[in-house]
Amino acid sequence: MDERQLRILRELGDLGSVSAVAEALHVTPSAISQQLRLLQRSIPVPLTERAGRRVVLTDAGQALAAAAIEVESALARARHTIADFAEQPDGNVSVAAFHSAASAFFPILLRSLAGQNRPRPALADEDVAQDRFPALTRDYDLVLAHRLDHGPPWPRTVTSTTLLHEPLDIALPASHPLASKPLLTPRDVADQPWITVHDGFPLMATIEAIASVANRRLDIVHRINEFAVVAEAVAAGGGLALMPRWTARPHPDVVLRPLSGVHARRHIDVLHRPERTARKAVRTVLAELHRAAAEIQGRET
Repeated sequence: MDERQLRILRELGDLGSVSAVAEALHVTPSAISQQLRLLQRSIPVPLTERAGRRVVLTDAGQALAAAAIEVESALARARHTIADFAEQPDGNVSVAAFHSAASAFFPILLRSLAGQNRPRPALADEDVAQDRFPALTRDYDLVLAHRLDHGPPWPRTVTSTTLLHEPLDIALPASHPLASKPLLTPRDVADQPWITVHDGFPLMATIEAIASVANRRLDIVHRINEFAVVAEAVAAGGGLALMPRWTARPHPDVVLRPLSGVHARRHIDVLHRPERTARKAVRTVLAELHRAAAEIQGRET
């Protein structure tokens, strides 16, 4: 039995005919009869009987119809509870982000959501390979993920919106001879030692594109994912690196120079399962992430 069948039984007890129930519920009489037959199959005793031209409930039918009222009341209370929960302006909202996005977005998010009747962010860093970001939406309401422009799209099982379309620049020591050039090419940087991310992370595709355009294999000497550590290694002369223009923290001894000849940009997207935004608190945090992205990008100007 299901809620619809129980409601039909209840209405039949009140109205006394299949046609009257059909009119009240805006369906055909045959649909009402079919649902009554399905309900009867799950009950070992008769629920209805003929009384002249009318269909009336048996004692068992009346007992089940009375129980149907309790069921409908309980379901109505449950729906109201969920509706109230969904519209609460506060409540916990879990947000995960890879390291550089966490460094840039989390402080802004914490400041903007401070105060009463505001969502309470529960923040976590998740530095994973690109193909593992969608799976994180099982555990978090919102997931900040990154992919390159020409990378594969996110699966349809998650909803994604782009927060930033961020350039990737060449990071080099401020004292490096190439630092005097306003724009670098793959041939300028191909003969230098390199600091890159681990395999499986999006920036490796751009590293490979630099090597392809320069027609030589790059000398990769260090594998470091955390950009704060990368900046320290670059400043110490460990090699050149690709670094995001807006979300990596500036280092006093490191300069960033744009790269020509290679499409070097990444998306910073926010992923979530579609049902998560049924909650007002999650929608509020999502809007704050978009405002934070505008603030982060505006720092360049």
